[in-house]
Amino acid sequence: MSECGCSTHSGPVPLKPLEEALELLLGHARPVAGTERVAVSAALGRVLSEPVVSRITMPPWDNSAMDGYAVNTADLGQPGVRLPVSQRIPAGVAGEPLQPGTAARIFTGAPVPENADAVVIQEVCRADGDGVVIEQVPEPGANIRRAGEDIRSGDEVLAAGTRIGPQHMGLLASVGLAEVPVHRRVRVALFSSGDELVMPGEPLGPGQIYNSNEFTLEGLLRNIGCEVVKLGIVEDTFDATCDALSRAAAQADLVMTSGGVSVGEEDHLKPAVEKLGSLDLWKIAIRPGKPLAFGHIDGVPYIGTPGNPVSLFVTYCLFARPFIMKQQGITGDLAPVALEAPIDFDWPRPDKRREFARARLQRDASGEPVISVYRSRSSGVLSSLAWANGLAILPESTPLKRGDRVRFLPFSELLS
Repeated sequence: MSECGCSTHSGPVPLKPLEEALELLLGHARPVAGTERVAVSAALGRVLSEPVVSRITMPPWDNSAMDGYAVNTADLGQPGVRLPVSQRIPAGVAGEPLQPGTAARIFTGAPVPENADAVVIQEVCRADGDGVVIEQVPEPGANIRRAGEDIRSGDEVLAAGTRIGPQHMGLLASVGLAEVPVHRRVRVALFSSGDELVMPGEPLGPGQIYNSNEFTLEGLLRNIGCEVVKLGIVEDTFDATCDALSRAAAQADLVMTSGGVSVGEEDHLKPAVEKLGSLDLWKIAIRPGKPLAFGHIDGVPYIGTPGNPVSLFVTYCLFARPFIMKQQGITGDLAPVALEAPIDFDWPRPDKRREFARARLQRDASGEPVISVYRSRSSGVLSSLAWANGLAILPESTPLKRGDRVRFLPFSELLS
């Protein structure tokens, strides 16, 4: 029997630990070839293909952190000293050197004039004709943002492999960049097979259901910046399945399907993928989402998720998402950050597999965070994912009682 769980070997397939399966999967992920330059205003969610180095220093000069008065502390004695105001310096204007024994009215962001070594905030000053009374003597350097305290010319602003968020867009703009180099978007091809499937908006016939999995997958993929290629519903035959897989692989960096990778007479994905390339079927020691298919079609990676909607969702979050992130060129730790909180339920009969339960992190009556789980463990209840705001990680073979603490993966970590 193959250690990898390859479907071409006989005998029972052992359950793989999640960590082992993920390591095997990520070992096959490669960043897509091809880069482009995009405007910073259009860079949200894109991944830098090169490090970004600043050509300027930020701030470029010492500037005031507050509205107030620029002074030289050597001119101040006890609180209550009065200084004439020699100039007014708004933001965007460079003032004259500060005259000895005077103060300069200054506003936030304005350059601190030469000879001034502190800014007194206006709240501790009192205007007095053409002068100002300083009610509180500052320390040298008070309320001054020094040149280069944020960035210096030649500093690496962002590393290659960074997924650009709103904060990165602002940072890039602050050093004067109008465009940045990024990896091209990962293209993922999807299709559905099954004579029971009907597209939303069409009438349902006997034994038919709406094709919800395609929309779930499309939303998950678009949410992390993928370009989605949809091939629609494919006729449930071996030849049609082979043709759809070949077309998908020819125009995508990854092919994904849900369900149908088993040994039933009507399940054509498994033999079709094996004909066109290679396929491993893994059974992962998790619930839901035990079956996972991974292979290649004409050299293009293929991931087959379970057909039950909750299993599809969990499998995507735990396996497909980090695989795609690596394809996108994202570097560093790809694991989502888990929180920890007590549970508000008893769990006396744990599964032998690690369970990723649909859960909601919320505050109890006393205002403390607590984790609740959905009433049903069925992997076919799609509405449970709309109810939840994350997944509670319930350890394998470990009974739990109310108040025990478990890890929680918020959807904010899993869906972006």
